[in-house]
Amino acid sequence: MSEEKTVCIVGVAGFIGSHLLEKIIRERTWNVLGCDMVSPLKIQQLLGAEKKWAGRFSFTQMDIVKEPAKLKELIKQSDVVINLAAICNPSEYIKQPVNTINSNFTDAQDCINFCVEHDKHLIHFSTCEIYGRPLSSYGLPADEPKNYLLDEETTPMIMGPVSAQRWCYACAKQLVERLIYAHGTENNLKFTIVRPYNWIGPRMDYIPGVDGKDDGQPRVLASFMTALMKEEPLVLVNGGEVFRTFCAVEDAIDAVMKMVENPEKSQGHAFNVGNPDNNIKVADLAELMINMYSEITGKPKGTTRTVSGVEYYGPGYEDSDLRIPSMRLIQQQLGWTPPTSLKSAMEATMKVFIEKYADKVADLKRGQA
Repeated sequence: MSEEKTVCIVGVAGFIGSHLLEKIIRERTWNVLGCDMVSPLKIQQLLGAEKKWAGRFSFTQMDIVKEPAKLKELIKQSDVVINLAAICNPSEYIKQPVNTINSNFTDAQDCINFCVEHDKHLIHFSTCEIYGRPLSSYGLPADEPKNYLLDEETTPMIMGPVSAQRWCYACAKQLVERLIYAHGTENNLKFTIVRPYNWIGPRMDYIPGVDGKDDGQPRVLASFMTALMKEEPLVLVNGGEVFRTFCAVEDAIDAVMKMVENPEKSQGHAFNVGNPDNNIKVADLAELMINMYSEITGKPKGTTRTVSGVEYYGPGYEDSDLRIPSMRLIQQQLGWTPPTSLKSAMEATMKVFIEKYADKVADLKRGQA
């Protein structure tokens, strides 16, 4: 039996928040206080329904920046606070760099301060992007693990120039991590930091023109799915030469649950949460998805086209060419290893996209014809 807890999830209506909520509601007896500034479409199935969940989950739609008193009250009532609120889409880093910095650094400080004031365990979501580019990108031997494997306690963090605004997100996230560590040192903040590596699964991202967002670009998997369903070429930014390491969201949520349930092992640490076995070049990911989509739907195989990063995102775009997490610390502290292969995770995610969006995208395409 797990210890009774009240968990506050800030950003509960998003991709990760909805999966975390579902895991807690279905498999634990904890109470959840959730808040988000968006409508709870992704968690709608959990808001009414079964009597056994009644009274265990409450949702508050609110803007944590404009309504800090409400956030403070939720945190005061909780044992653990999981902060997911952020802007985390590369297309936004270029278009809204000021908002990106504020969202990921300035706007996170109330949550941190309230956890300090009320002595709560803060689990703060950061990003693998804080590492910048690996040392192998700068000419050091690519066959030495220390030059490409990203370790939480030893790897240096190397960003691009200030003019490359792609890095404003990573820098804001890194600075808020340092602030959290500082509060741990000076004010005894109980904290755990999560560094996700491309978590994928149902309910992630959006489809432009279908989910109420007509502009901008979702992240790579949703972008590729949009192209496949519209029967358009998949866009490879700068040829798709960079690598990404994908992790099934259900595996990642298990890691977060271990952090909540084992505070004596998780507090004071930042953890990589990813699957190094699922590292793949983006161009190869496109080929994998093209073949898998054709197998699932019976439709002809799609194609790709290449555009420059500046053309796709705008001036100021740069990227990290490789992000492979070291699993040393999370295995040592929490005994966590992700079991789901890239193919299995991708197939499950694609099937949900097709089931949810294929007809809507077809209608959208007909309306644009």
